[in-house]
Amino acid sequence: MVHERAGHVAEPGDLTDIDALIAAYYDLVPDPANPDQQVVFGTSGHRGSSLKSAFNEAHIAATTQAIVEYRASQGVTGPLFIGKDTHGLSLPAWKTALEVLHAAGVDVRAEREDEYTPTPAVSRAIIVYNRDHDGPRADGIVVTPSHNPPTDGGFKYNPPHGGPADSDATKVIAARANELLAGAASAKRTPYERIASEITRHDYRTPYCDDFATIIDLDAIRNAGLSIGADPMGGASVQYWEYIADKLDLGLSVVNPTVDPAWPFMTLDWDGKIRMDCSSPYAMASLIGNRDAYDLSTGNDADADRHGIVTPDAGLMNPNHYLAVAIQYLFSHRDGWGPDTGIGKTLVSSSMIDNVARKLGKRLVEVPVGFKWFVPGLSDGTIGFGGEESAGASFLTLKGETWTTDKDGLLLDLLASEILAVTGKTPSEHYRELEAEFGSTAYARVDAPANREQKAKLGQLSPADVTATELAGEEITAKLTEAPGNGAAIGGLKVVTESAWFAARPSGTEDVYKIYAESFKGADHLAQVQKEAKEVVDAVLN
Repeated sequence: MVHERAGHVAEPGDLTDIDALIAAYYDLVPDPANPDQQVVFGTSGHRGSSLKSAFNEAHIAATTQAIVEYRASQGVTGPLFIGKDTHGLSLPAWKTALEVLHAAGVDVRAEREDEYTPTPAVSRAIIVYNRDHDGPRADGIVVTPSHNPPTDGGFKYNPPHGGPADSDATKVIAARANELLAGAASAKRTPYERIASEITRHDYRTPYCDDFATIIDLDAIRNAGLSIGADPMGGASVQYWEYIADKLDLGLSVVNPTVDPAWPFMTLDWDGKIRMDCSSPYAMASLIGNRDAYDLSTGNDADADRHGIVTPDAGLMNPNHYLAVAIQYLFSHRDGWGPDTGIGKTLVSSSMIDNVARKLGKRLVEVPVGFKWFVPGLSDGTIGFGGEESAGASFLTLKGETWTTDKDGLLLDLLASEILAVTGKTPSEHYRELEAEFGSTAYARVDAPANREQKAKLGQLSPADVTATELAGEEITAKLTEAPGNGAAIGGLKVVTESAWFAARPSGTEDVYKIYAESFKGADHLAQVQKEAKEVVDAVLN
């Protein structure tokens, strides 16, 4: 149910008391016996609120120590690149992590206190360092809860491949962190005030922004004379968009350069919360309302690993729609990519991507939810583009080399400008052409209640557990619990018919399971698919 003030600017009563949030980070001590207060790595790191004793100094000290031990066990002895976003808890957690890393003798590379670093810039720094050095490998930490509300903090580890750590790594790190929380040992620390002058400060921004010339046709954008608006949405991309506006001469303006960890300028998301979700029309309401001011407008979440594309003719593009357009454009305009380079998508992304892949004659690699599954293909060039339904993607450079192995929102924003500059059409106009060719789709995600035991059961389903033979009037043609692209368990279920599909998977952070569904037969048929999908899943869980 949509909140009555969704899409409206936040009011004083909606704002987080940042002073209280930071005080709780230092003052509250988690109960290691309470599962809700333990270190838990979801699809992208540990997240939680200090006010709920789920993201506190003890968590970060323990998790950092666990990372120190894990990287040593893997023979990773090179520098560790660490970056932070603009959330209120990010700076305190960043300082805690630096205290532990310094005490452990790790060669740390960090931005300054008043600088912010997008997730893709950390990924890029790791990749470039390991590419250019034959010695010990580098890895990294990003302090961010992504698009989560201002109450939350987040902490994630990127190993030497530069992308999100896989579940094997995060299980080891989380288990060791929880041992430390329970008093098995304590992390050694050196007070930040004593070590601040000793830390090697790293300029993430300049090389990352300048290297856009290796992956985006910047000349085409310059020559087109476009007016581009980039909204950092109060996040880590703010200083990067300012650099791009000042140095790259793209006709780009920063829409709102304000940084405030309470995010008072944000419009409320669908549930009435402040959430920097650039794929949400409610969170993006201000940019959408001003869409005629620019030829193209873009937004990013707090760590800039997600993109939001706003066009004058359509407003905010559905992330699935933009992925399909980006894939069609890139595989038609990247002569430096090999003929066997494939297309990566998560199994809950739109089937329109399947249609585009068939049209292009390209191999489609369908993987479980989580960008980590694209890391091998983006690393060795066998996947030219990897994208997921939640507005996250990255792709290869013009020469077919690795750019990032984590999602890159700034990159996808700039690609939209390139598409408009080269073709004279907005990405939304391109999508309407795809609809004319393949038909319109109706796509949605809904949540349904599920307790911890039910979520565990859903994550361990086999196709035989589903006895239904039809879905919304069509014969079921596939029941999947493993991704067709790599055979990995999807942690849930996907059911496919000729013109529709649904996928159900448990949430890693809430007591719900998520149902993704799509139909090429319209909204009414989608509603029927969603209804029967819930019945299918509930029959298995209950």
